[in-house]
Amino acid sequence: MTFRILVADDEKNIRSGLAKSLEMDGYEVVQAEDGQEALRQMHKTEIDLILADLRMPKLPGDKLLKKVVSAYPAIPVIILTGHGTVDNAVEAMRDGAYDFVTKPVNLERLGLLVKRALSRRELARKHQELEAEISRLGKQKLGAEILGKSTIMHHVFELLKQVAPTKASVLITGESGTGKELVANAIHDQSPRNKAPLVKVHCAALSESLLETELFGHEKGAFTGAVNQRRGRFELADRGTIFLDEIGEINQSTQIKILRVLQEKSFERVGGESTISVDVRIIAATNRNLKEEVVAGRFREDLYYRLNVVNIHIPPLRERPEDIPLLAARFLKEFASENKREILGLEPKAAMALRSYSWPGNVRELRNIIESAVVMSKYSYLGPDDLPNYVTSRGNENDIRIKPGTPMTESEKLIIRANLNMFGGNKSRTSEALGIGRKTLHRKIKEYGLEAELDESSVSP
Repeated sequence: MTFRILVADDEKNIRSGLAKSLEMDGYEVVQAEDGQEALRQMHKTEIDLILADLRMPKLPGDKLLKKVVSAYPAIPVIILTGHGTVDNAVEAMRDGAYDFVTKPVNLERLGLLVKRALSRRELARKHQELEAEISRLGKQKLGAEILGKSTIMHHVFELLKQVAPTKASVLITGESGTGKELVANAIHDQSPRNKAPLVKVHCAALSESLLETELFGHEKGAFTGAVNQRRGRFELADRGTIFLDEIGEINQSTQIKILRVLQEKSFERVGGESTISVDVRIIAATNRNLKEEVVAGRFREDLYYRLNVVNIHIPPLRERPEDIPLLAARFLKEFASENKREILGLEPKAAMALRSYSWPGNVRELRNIIESAVVMSKYSYLGPDDLPNYVTSRGNENDIRIKPGTPMTESEKLIIRANLNMFGGNKSRTSEALGIGRKTLHRKIKEYGLEAELDESSVSP
């Protein structure tokens, strides 16, 4: 794309000379003889960067700067100043100017400043595009925390929308940190039961005896310390939804009781004789392979099939790198606001490192890393130095996980993506490393839908 630069200076020769120099560097240039004309030009056309003389009639550069910072905060402003007004230019930088140059202008230095400032402008544009994408995806009403535009996440969203209005039990599978609880939230929110409670039980956090009491409640005197009657989570979830996280951790005795609730919609409290009837939808989640647990005799087969009426599998983050810019942008914005930090985005190298990392901790790990980087960074844009060494190290860029049974086409896609990431998107070096022709690489990039990933070289909130 061609950047458009506005040059505002009341001296025609300087204005024209700067414009000619910038045009030779490939930029489109708009000229203005004073600050008021500069504002008029900005209202008429999109401007990417402003060069403004500090002393101009009608509206001087410092006042123009304040108006631009207020109305167009993403547009960088470089101040032009004489030697006698350097102190004023330094003050303008405190007011939001990107930098200043003294007259007579060193065109080489100015060219470097312009290039650097426009790279920040491009990051700001990426920010706007990501904001729009996040807003568009948010209108899907799948829960504010669920975000993704990858093909595999689109399949998850479609399945979620289809199953949410029903009464079917749902088993959510996926590695730790992929967002299984968020999917459970979305299913409940989009169901006819959303006016009733969504009760959550983290099964792995409770001992066997405590879990049974937690789920089904107990009567007064049922055991030592049971001084009062207590309702369990199934009772509290009546007419609503219960979410049983890490269902694979429960023992056989509790499995039988949950199976009964699914079959008969009733149970007894611990130490009680009265049968309690409930209308509860069960959503369960696990990071285990329950089929293997059934074969090993640790999980009841009948309960497995009762829970697994609909299975929603949440893919690990490493299998959907195209979602990382959106997730990073959302987390960055959230933590920048929460911690009152002026963090505007990620530098391209940091963004590339995030996409190249294998993310064993999935979305939860990404969230924690972005929070730490936002808190500790001293700059407006997060760079590679703000990320942990294990994320930015070159070794992680070559970390390709291909499970046995993965189709050849998917394996090839993973290998091509990893090599493109390692060489910074350079197709010549990638094709050479892979031992294939450049035309073949182009065809496979298009075939596997990797073009968008190559275009996303920065992440902003």
